[in-house]
Amino acid sequence: MEKILVVDDDPQIREMIRTQIEQSGMHAIEAESGRQAIEQMESNPIDVVVLDLMMEDSDGFEVLSYLRNRRMNTLTIVVSARRQEQDKITTLGLGADDYMTKPFSPMELIARIQAVLRRRYPVSTHTSVIVRLNNLILDVDNYSMLIHNEKISLTSVERDLMQLLMKNPDRVMTKLEIYQQVWQHERYDDNNLSVYMSRLRKQLERAGSPWAIQAIRGVGYRLTGVDL
Repeated sequence: MEKILVVDDDPQIREMIRTQIEQSGMHAIEAESGRQAIEQMESNPIDVVVLDLMMEDSDGFEVLSYLRNRRMNTLTIVVSARRQEQDKITTLGLGADDYMTKPFSPMELIARIQAVLRRRYPVSTHTSVIVRLNNLILDVDNYSMLIHNEKISLTSVERDLMQLLMKNPDRVMTKLEIYQQVWQHERYDDNNLSVYMSRLRKQLERAGSPWAIQAIRGVGYRLTGVDL
């Protein structure tokens, strides 16, 4: 049974999420602060953390930093009232797998939990550990890509996005199509996707890759070769 850690300093929100999780056949554990969340993760194997950002005793950013620094394989969905783009950039950069803003639909949260679990534990495993596109190399299992012998570490979502784009070079992928294949649900968040693509675009540019991510206004994205 999947174990979900619900971290929020509002007991009513924790109770609402916990009830919905248990009705969906998963096990829920609660924590009212970032410090309690870290203590729970040190003593329990956790599959997914549902994480608020604003808490008095150790906020959500500290929890994300804890997970990243220890290279833990725990999935994270941030559920926060903070709507500023910079908060999303920071959160997703720290490795969060998804971001929802309050108020939110409990049923949609369950759908997103199930989607990230499917992505982490797919029914069929990928057949190739390495994806190559000329001099762009993606190491799927080690969450990294190699450009001109420079190794770039990726979050799980960045890895999945690059794998999708590299398997479909020069093809325009619609936003809905990307969400269906990477997040495995259809209620895509345009801002979340924009943040991830912007991070990947900058990583490719900094490493001098001949491949670039283009935004097709109102449609989606494509990985295209530059002077190949």
